[in-house]
Amino acid sequence: MGSLQLNITDPKHISQPAELGSRYNEAQKAKIANAAKEFESLLTEMMLKSMNKTSGGMFGSGSDESGFGGDYFSMIFESQMADMISKKKSLGIADVLYKKITGEDMEQSFKKPEGTLPLNLDKIEVNKSLESLPAVSPSSKALDRLGRYDNIINQAAGYYGVDKNLIKSVILTESAANDKAVSSAKAKGLMQLIDSTASEMGVSNSFDPRENIFGGTKYLSEMLRKYDGNVRLALASYNAGPENVDKYGGIPPFDETQSYVKRVIGYMNHFNGENYGDE
Repeated sequence: MGSLQLNITDPKHISQPAELGSRYNEAQKAKIANAAKEFESLLTEMMLKSMNKTSGGMFGSGSDESGFGGDYFSMIFESQMADMISKKKSLGIADVLYKKITGEDMEQSFKKPEGTLPLNLDKIEVNKSLESLPAVSPSSKALDRLGRYDNIINQAAGYYGVDKNLIKSVILTESAANDKAVSSAKAKGLMQLIDSTASEMGVSNSFDPRENIFGGTKYLSEMLRKYDGNVRLALASYNAGPENVDKYGGIPPFDETQSYVKRVIGYMNHFNGENYGDE
């Protein structure tokens, strides 16, 4: 593969990268790094889609006997392969972009966490207002509904590296495990995906339990990565949006979001049989 030539319309903006790099604090550099990685992943996914068009996709097209189409699995495969390639830096586009903007090497700017984030955390960071949260017991009906999706939840948990009990707790908080739920804001399905988020996560039918859980878990994993495995911030972002978490520098002072984070952690305490709200 030949090298990628970037078309820079105004070279003077990157002619002194060392000086530009000094303008960015750690939070800003983290955002730049994340945007660069997302760009590389998107570009890689586009390349994979183009390559697969001529072959009809790696998994073929149409529906198989189980009712899940090859097109859906091809979409998931392409997305995950793109993420994997970007993380392994096989193309190095994200590093080039990051250095052009900041004047620094990405590896030198950040200490990379060991393993794949999000982690199956032994301990969840929470702020003082969320300490010592009691376990919250779901209703028996909600648990019965949730049990129908155990296999899908386990698959999504393994696929994205997200604690299965966190996924369960989000589903219970979002929809009480009702796959047909629709909120006043038009969020849909088990993990209450709005149309724009569903589209970004590759979900074509938010009422399909498998698509919804995989899409919601993918988004949750992105929020966990964005906040370095901090579950409370990831949950707040899932509920109120990352722009509000960044704006307030933590869990936004919204009653709904504060209650949301408490309830999800309360359900996790129930599933884990221990208090995830303690520091």
